[in-house]
Amino acid sequence: MGASIEVKKVKKSFGKKTVLNNISLNIEKGQIYGFIGPSGAGKTTLVKMIVGMDSPDAGEIHVLDKTMPNLEILQEIGYMAQSDALYLELTGRENLKFFASLFQLSKAEQKARIAYAASLVNLTGDLNQRVSAYSGGMKRRLSLAIALIQNPMILILDEPTVGIDPELRLSIWGELLRLKHEDGKTIIVTTHVMDEAEKCDVVAMIREGSILASGSPKELKDLYHAENLDEVFLNAGRGME
Repeated sequence: MGASIEVKKVKKSFGKKTVLNNISLNIEKGQIYGFIGPSGAGKTTLVKMIVGMDSPDAGEIHVLDKTMPNLEILQEIGYMAQSDALYLELTGRENLKFFASLFQLSKAEQKARIAYAASLVNLTGDLNQRVSAYSGGMKRRLSLAIALIQNPMILILDEPTVGIDPELRLSIWGELLRLKHEDGKTIIVTTHVMDEAEKCDVVAMIREGSILASGSPKELKDLYHAENLDEVFLNAGRGME
């Protein structure tokens, strides 16, 4: 299908600490690609560089054939950060309107996208409340709605379901799978939740800035003779010791 995202020999350090060490991967169009690993493994740093919020010390990142960082390509990227970046004194609706106005959408398209995104994350009845009154889970849901607002071809979601109840989490994953199958969107998800990783087409296991292993969940379980991805991660980690 062709690669939406190419990461070539990327390295990144902060001071003397190496955060990413020679990372290379290809993410195909219409694929859900999962990054899993412990806190501090380098997942968020890698995601930020794919979005274009930071630059590698060495190596290259290409998104839709453009070298990142690249402002032009942001129209096609929906990004949900690990920390919610919301305007607390505005209502949920005003937040969605503001972010929708940053993209090339007509007024009718903005209205339709706001209705769709709010419905997906079950916030339609709460849009007129100030975000300062939202719970942590509601803020996460609003952040996900904002990531979807311009109908991007690429969705990059950093721990999207933290603090979200199990029923809504299933609903969100159902929509992510629909976006992949019906709209051909490319989706990157970082997660600590192994049953979410099982839903990905490809999983990259990251530890201490390196990719321990990558492949489909089935390929990884077969390779490491494991019953689940928790066992894969443990077994792959032993190879580093």
